[in-house]
Amino acid sequence: MNSNKTVLITGATSGIGFELARLFAKERYNMILVSRDIEKLEETAIILTNEGASDIIIIAKDLAVWHAAAEIYEITRKRGIKIDVLVNDAGMGEFGYFSDTDLEKELDIIQLNISSVVHLTKLYLRDMIKGRGGKILQLASVAAYQPTPRLAVYAATKAFVLSFSDALGAELRETNVTVTTLIPGATDTDFFHKAGMEHTKAAHHTEDPALVAQIGYKALMKGEAHAFAPGVRQEVFKSSLLPNRHVAIMAEKQMEEEDDSNED
Repeated sequence: MNSNKTVLITGATSGIGFELARLFAKERYNMILVSRDIEKLEETAIILTNEGASDIIIIAKDLAVWHAAAEIYEITRKRGIKIDVLVNDAGMGEFGYFSDTDLEKELDIIQLNISSVVHLTKLYLRDMIKGRGGKILQLASVAAYQPTPRLAVYAATKAFVLSFSDALGAELRETNVTVTTLIPGATDTDFFHKAGMEHTKAAHHTEDPALVAQIGYKALMKGEAHAFAPGVRQEVFKSSLLPNRHVAIMAEKQMEEEDDSNED
């Protein structure tokens, strides 16, 4: 790879991850793109090359598999690639009452949303500290502040990401490594389709992923601890004033089916 800085992005082929990748491409970063789908990775690499990215390496790995994070790290280590920026964007959810949902899928969610984030962060953070600098962007959610019925496991994983990232940021305050947590609300991505919740109220009131990515990117470059998508800061403040049980009841209302009777 050339001498430009290098960013590694998981979940790089769609949604917020893709929009973040476009922002890095415009700044001529070298890019390591990670996703499960090799065809989408190839398509994304072409788009990003046309938008200004320098060298691009694609890695097709499923981070819901426990050894994938270590394999990704080994690929970059063996090539002698220094990662300047790590973006842990990949994530998924499962919609439904916990007593009814699929256990195996939820264990995969925990692996993807928590374990792979911890694993990649641990491996690349050590290199960043040795190299005396780096930036890490973690994807949380407004659900990190809101126990969310019918999305219980997903919300809990995002609460972990937020707490983990805040603690890590405090540990690193005397270093040149920063940790930024992007906290979106409902965003217009394929998350709702994959989670099986396209017909919920939350899915009908979404933010533009390009705008969310821009907010996260700016905060990351400044080394800020948190980046809130539009409206999220107010939701977080409101949640902080109420007992968790009441917050959960409010969150559950967003999981209800949207009434489309007035639509054409």
